[in-house]
Amino acid sequence: MFSGVYTALVTPFSSDGRIDDGRMRALVDAQIDAGIDGLVPVGTTGESPTVTHDENIRIVEIVAKQAADRVPVIAGTGSNSTAEAVDMTLRAKDVGATATLQVTPYYNKPNQEGLYRHFIEIAEAAELPVIVYNIPGRTGRNIENDTMLRLAVHPGIAAVKEASGSIAQIMDLICRKPDSFDVLAGDDNFAFPTVTAGGTGVISVASNALPREMKRMVSAALTGDTVAARNEHYRLLPFFQGLFLDTNPIPIKYAMARLGMIEEIYRLPLVELAEDQKRRLDEIMTDLQLPLK
Repeated sequence: MFSGVYTALVTPFSSDGRIDDGRMRALVDAQIDAGIDGLVPVGTTGESPTVTHDENIRIVEIVAKQAADRVPVIAGTGSNSTAEAVDMTLRAKDVGATATLQVTPYYNKPNQEGLYRHFIEIAEAAELPVIVYNIPGRTGRNIENDTMLRLAVHPGIAAVKEASGSIAQIMDLICRKPDSFDVLAGDDNFAFPTVTAGGTGVISVASNALPREMKRMVSAALTGDTVAARNEHYRLLPFFQGLFLDTNPIPIKYAMARLGMIEEIYRLPLVELAEDQKRRLDEIMTDLQLPLK
Protein backbone atom coordinates (compact mmCIF):
# COMPACT_ATOMS: atom_id res chain seq x y z
CA MET A 1 0.00 0.00 0.00
CA PHE A 2 2.83 2.43 0.86
CA SER A 3 5.76 2.58 -1.53
CA GLY A 4 8.18 5.37 -2.44
CA VAL A 5 9.04 8.66 -0.75
CA TYR A 6 6.68 10.31 1.73
CA THR A 7 7.76 13.72 2.95
CA ALA A 8 7.51 14.42 6.67
CA LEU A 9 6.51 18.04 6.11
CA VAL A 10 7.87 20.91 8.15
CA THR A 11 5.32 23.36 9.54
CA PRO A 12 6.20 26.85 8.28
CA PHE A 13 5.49 29.66 10.75
CA SER A 14 5.17 33.38 10.04
CA SER A 15 6.98 36.10 11.97
CA ASP A 16 4.08 36.39 14.43
CA GLY A 17 4.42 32.69 15.28
CA ARG A 18 1.29 31.57 13.48
CA ILE A 19 1.06 28.81 10.90
CA ASP A 20 1.99 30.23 7.51
CA ASP A 21 -0.90 28.90 5.43
CA GLY A 22 0.44 30.28 2.15
CA ARG A 23 3.87 28.70 2.48
CA MET A 24 2.27 25.45 3.65
CA ARG A 25 0.20 25.29 0.47
CA ALA A 26 3.21 26.21 -1.66
CA LEU A 27 5.22 23.40 -0.07
CA VAL A 28 2.46 20.91 -0.86
CA ASP A 29 2.38 21.94 -4.52
CA ALA A 30 6.17 21.92 -4.81
CA GLN A 31 6.37 18.44 -3.32
CA ILE A 32 3.72 17.04 -5.61
CA ASP A 33 5.23 18.73 -8.65
CA ALA A 34 8.54 17.06 -7.77
CA GLY A 35 6.90 13.63 -7.92
CA ILE A 36 6.75 12.82 -4.24
CA ASP A 37 4.54 9.81 -3.36
CA GLY A 38 2.81 11.20 -0.29
CA LEU A 39 2.80 13.82 2.45
CA VAL A 40 3.04 13.41 6.22
CA PRO A 41 1.96 16.58 8.04
CA VAL A 42 2.39 17.14 11.79
CA GLY A 43 4.92 14.50 12.60
CA THR A 44 8.03 15.30 14.61
CA THR A 45 9.35 17.30 11.65
CA GLY A 46 6.13 19.32 11.68
CA GLU A 47 6.78 20.32 15.32
CA SER A 48 3.80 18.36 16.57
CA PRO A 49 4.79 18.74 20.25
CA THR A 50 4.27 22.53 20.12
CA VAL A 51 1.15 22.90 17.97
CA THR A 52 -2.24 22.81 19.66
CA HIS A 53 -4.71 20.07 18.82
CA ASP A 54 -6.78 22.50 16.80
CA GLU A 55 -3.67 23.65 14.91
CA ASN A 56 -2.73 20.03 14.30
CA ILE A 57 -6.05 19.36 12.60
CA ARG A 58 -5.92 22.66 10.73
CA ILE A 59 -2.51 21.78 9.28
CA VAL A 60 -3.83 18.40 8.14
CA GLU A 61 -6.81 20.13 6.56
CA ILE A 62 -4.61 22.66 4.71
CA VAL A 63 -2.42 19.88 3.35
CA ALA A 64 -5.34 17.63 2.41
CA LYS A 65 -7.23 20.38 0.63
CA GLN A 66 -4.15 21.55 -1.26
CA ALA A 67 -3.18 18.00 -2.19
CA ALA A 68 -6.73 17.49 -3.50
CA ASP A 69 -6.38 13.70 -3.73
CA ARG A 70 -3.22 13.93 -5.86
CA VAL A 71 -1.20 12.03 -3.23
CA PRO A 72 -2.00 10.33 0.09
CA VAL A 73 -1.98 12.52 3.20
CA ILE A 74 -0.78 10.63 6.27
CA ALA A 75 -1.73 12.66 9.32
CA GLY A 76 0.45 12.65 12.40
CA THR A 77 -2.14 12.19 15.14
CA GLY A 78 -0.30 10.05 17.66
CA SER A 79 -0.31 10.51 21.42
CA ASN A 80 0.77 8.77 24.60
CA SER A 81 -2.96 8.73 25.45
CA THR A 82 -4.79 6.10 23.41
CA ALA A 83 -8.13 7.89 23.69
CA GLU A 84 -6.57 11.15 22.52
CA ALA A 85 -4.90 9.43 19.56
CA VAL A 86 -8.24 7.96 18.50
CA ASP A 87 -10.01 11.31 18.80
CA MET A 88 -7.34 13.18 16.85
CA THR A 89 -7.32 10.53 14.13
CA LEU A 90 -11.07 10.69 13.66
CA ARG A 91 -10.83 14.48 13.43
CA ALA A 92 -8.07 14.18 10.84
CA LYS A 93 -10.17 11.79 8.79
CA ASP A 94 -13.03 14.29 8.80
CA VAL A 95 -10.79 16.96 7.21
CA GLY A 96 -9.39 14.73 4.49
CA ALA A 97 -6.53 12.59 5.83
CA THR A 98 -6.18 9.27 4.01
CA ALA A 99 -4.00 7.49 6.61
CA THR A 100 -2.51 8.13 10.03
CA LEU A 101 0.98 8.01 11.52
CA GLN A 102 0.91 6.79 15.13
CA VAL A 103 4.02 7.27 17.23
CA THR A 104 5.01 4.92 20.04
CA PRO A 105 3.52 6.28 23.29
CA TYR A 106 6.24 8.39 24.88
CA TYR A 107 7.14 9.22 28.47
CA ASN A 108 4.67 6.79 30.09
CA LYS A 109 6.69 3.95 28.42
CA PRO A 110 4.13 1.11 28.22
CA ASN A 111 5.36 -2.48 28.08
CA GLN A 112 5.04 -4.55 24.92
CA GLU A 113 1.50 -5.68 25.70
CA GLY A 114 0.48 -2.10 26.38
CA LEU A 115 1.99 -1.05 23.06
CA TYR A 116 0.11 -3.81 21.27
CA ARG A 117 -3.23 -2.88 22.81
CA HIS A 118 -2.64 0.84 22.14
CA PHE A 119 -2.15 0.39 18.40
CA ILE A 120 -4.89 -2.22 18.07
CA GLU A 121 -7.43 0.06 19.74
CA ILE A 122 -6.50 2.88 17.36
CA ALA A 123 -6.70 0.56 14.35
CA GLU A 124 -10.13 -0.68 15.45
CA ALA A 125 -11.51 2.82 15.94
CA ALA A 126 -9.64 5.03 13.49
CA GLU A 127 -11.24 4.09 10.16
CA LEU A 128 -7.93 4.96 8.46
CA PRO A 129 -4.88 2.83 7.59
CA VAL A 130 -2.42 3.04 10.46
CA ILE A 131 1.35 3.45 10.04
CA VAL A 132 3.08 2.63 13.32
CA TYR A 133 6.05 4.89 14.10
CA ASN A 134 8.85 3.20 16.01
CA ILE A 135 11.44 5.72 17.21
CA PRO A 136 12.89 4.62 20.56
CA GLY A 137 15.43 7.45 20.65
CA ARG A 138 12.57 9.92 21.17
CA THR A 139 9.99 7.80 22.97
CA GLY A 140 12.12 5.72 25.32
CA ARG A 141 10.52 2.49 24.16
CA ASN A 142 11.38 0.17 21.26
CA ILE A 143 8.56 -1.80 19.64
CA GLU A 144 10.10 -5.25 19.50
CA ASN A 145 9.68 -7.22 16.29
CA ASP A 146 7.53 -9.89 17.93
CA THR A 147 5.10 -7.13 18.93
CA MET A 148 5.26 -5.52 15.50
CA LEU A 149 4.48 -8.85 13.85
CA ARG A 150 1.42 -9.26 16.06
CA LEU A 151 0.29 -5.82 14.91
CA ALA A 152 1.12 -6.50 11.26
CA VAL A 153 -1.63 -9.10 10.82
CA HIS A 154 -4.36 -6.60 11.73
CA PRO A 155 -6.06 -5.39 8.52
CA GLY A 156 -6.09 -1.79 9.75
CA ILE A 157 -2.34 -1.64 10.40
CA ALA A 158 -0.65 -1.17 7.04
CA ALA A 159 2.99 -0.28 7.68
CA VAL A 160 5.71 0.80 10.07
CA LYS A 161 7.95 3.85 9.94
CA GLU A 162 11.04 2.13 11.30
CA ALA A 163 13.48 4.47 13.03
CA SER A 164 14.98 2.09 15.58
CA GLY A 165 18.45 2.78 14.15
CA SER A 166 19.13 -0.96 13.99
CA ILE A 167 19.58 -2.44 10.52
CA ALA A 168 19.53 -5.89 12.15
CA GLN A 169 16.08 -5.20 13.59
CA ILE A 170 14.87 -3.82 10.26
CA MET A 171 16.10 -6.83 8.28
CA ASP A 172 14.64 -9.29 10.77
CA LEU A 173 11.27 -7.55 10.52
CA ILE A 174 11.34 -7.55 6.70
CA CYS A 175 12.27 -11.24 6.73
CA ARG A 176 9.37 -12.24 8.98
CA LYS A 177 6.57 -9.82 8.10
CA PRO A 178 3.44 -10.69 6.07
CA ASP A 179 3.36 -9.50 2.46
CA SER A 180 0.53 -7.09 3.25
CA PHE A 181 2.66 -5.10 5.71
CA ASP A 182 5.08 -2.42 4.48
CA VAL A 183 8.34 -1.38 6.10
CA LEU A 184 9.30 2.26 5.51
CA ALA A 185 12.60 3.72 6.66
CA GLY A 186 12.10 6.41 9.26
CA ASP A 187 15.55 7.93 8.83
CA ASP A 188 17.06 9.18 5.57
CA ASN A 189 20.40 7.56 6.45
CA PHE A 190 18.62 4.19 6.40
CA ALA A 191 16.50 4.68 3.26
CA PHE A 192 18.95 2.99 0.88
CA PRO A 193 19.75 -0.05 3.06
CA THR A 194 16.12 -0.49 4.09
CA VAL A 195 14.78 -0.50 0.53
CA THR A 196 17.56 -2.70 -0.82
CA ALA A 197 16.86 -5.13 2.06
CA GLY A 198 13.20 -5.38 0.98
CA GLY A 199 11.52 -2.33 2.47
CA THR A 200 9.18 -0.25 0.36
CA GLY A 201 10.35 3.34 0.87
CA VAL A 202 11.02 6.11 3.33
CA ILE A 203 9.22 8.77 5.32
CA SER A 204 11.80 11.45 4.66
CA VAL A 205 12.96 14.67 6.28
CA ALA A 206 15.52 15.42 3.56
CA SER A 207 12.84 15.42 0.85
CA ASN A 208 11.48 18.68 2.23
CA ALA A 209 14.48 20.28 0.54
CA LEU A 210 15.48 17.55 -1.94
CA PRO A 211 12.30 15.85 -3.16
CA ARG A 212 13.56 14.98 -6.65
CA GLU A 213 16.83 13.62 -5.35
CA MET A 214 15.15 11.42 -2.73
CA LYS A 215 12.62 10.20 -5.29
CA ARG A 216 15.42 9.36 -7.73
CA MET A 217 17.37 7.39 -5.12
CA VAL A 218 14.43 5.40 -3.79
CA SER A 219 12.97 4.72 -7.23
CA ALA A 220 16.30 3.32 -8.37
CA ALA A 221 16.47 1.06 -5.32
CA LEU A 222 12.89 -0.13 -5.77
CA THR A 223 13.48 -1.00 -9.42
CA GLY A 224 16.67 -2.92 -8.71
CA ASP A 225 19.17 -0.34 -9.97
CA THR A 226 21.28 -0.74 -6.87
CA VAL A 227 24.36 0.97 -8.28
CA ALA A 228 22.48 4.16 -9.14
CA ALA A 229 20.69 4.13 -5.78
CA ARG A 230 23.95 3.58 -3.91
CA ASN A 231 25.70 6.38 -5.78
CA GLU A 232 22.88 8.80 -4.99
CA HIS A 233 22.82 7.65 -1.37
CA TYR A 234 26.50 8.43 -0.90
CA ARG A 235 26.19 11.73 -2.76
CA LEU A 236 23.41 12.82 -0.41
CA LEU A 237 24.81 11.22 2.75
CA PRO A 238 26.58 14.39 4.00
CA PHE A 239 23.24 16.21 3.80
CA PHE A 240 21.52 13.39 5.69
CA GLN A 241 24.20 13.64 8.35
CA GLY A 242 23.90 17.42 8.40
CA LEU A 243 20.27 17.07 9.37
CA PHE A 244 21.49 15.63 12.67
CA LEU A 245 23.72 18.57 13.57
CA ASP A 246 20.94 19.48 15.97
CA THR A 247 17.47 18.25 16.85
CA ASN A 248 15.08 17.67 13.96
CA PRO A 249 13.54 19.85 12.49
CA ILE A 250 16.01 22.63 13.27
CA PRO A 251 18.57 21.76 10.54
CA ILE A 252 16.02 21.04 7.79
CA LYS A 253 14.17 24.30 8.47
CA TYR A 254 17.47 26.17 8.31
CA ALA A 255 18.30 24.46 5.02
CA MET A 256 14.89 25.30 3.59
CA ALA A 257 15.23 28.91 4.68
CA ARG A 258 18.61 29.10 2.90
CA LEU A 259 16.86 27.78 -0.21
CA GLY A 260 14.18 30.49 0.07
CA MET A 261 11.36 28.03 0.77
CA ILE A 262 10.31 29.14 4.28
CA GLU A 263 11.29 31.54 7.04
CA GLU A 264 13.57 30.13 9.71
CA ILE A 265 11.07 30.27 12.56
CA TYR A 266 10.59 27.66 15.30
CA ARG A 267 8.46 27.35 18.37
CA LEU A 268 10.14 27.22 21.73
CA PRO A 269 11.83 25.26 23.13
CA LEU A 270 13.40 24.78 19.67
CA VAL A 271 15.81 27.55 18.64
CA GLU A 272 18.16 28.34 15.74
CA LEU A 273 21.28 26.40 14.82
CA ALA A 274 24.58 27.59 16.28
CA GLU A 275 26.69 29.62 13.86
CA ASP A 276 29.29 26.88 13.36
CA GLN A 277 26.51 24.40 12.54
CA LYS A 278 25.04 26.84 10.04
CA ARG A 279 28.41 27.17 8.35
CA ARG A 280 28.78 23.39 8.16
CA LEU A 281 25.32 22.93 6.63
CA ASP A 282 26.03 25.75 4.18
CA GLU A 283 29.21 23.94 3.11
CA ILE A 284 27.29 20.70 2.58
CA MET A 285 24.62 22.40 0.49
CA THR A 286 27.23 24.30 -1.52
CA ASP A 287 28.99 21.02 -2.30
CA LEU A 288 25.63 19.70 -3.57
CA GLN A 289 25.39 22.82 -5.76
CA LEU A 290 22.11 23.87 -4.17
CA PRO A 291 20.97 27.46 -4.91
CA LEU A 292 21.46 29.17 -1.56
CA LYS A 293 19.76 32.54 -1.07
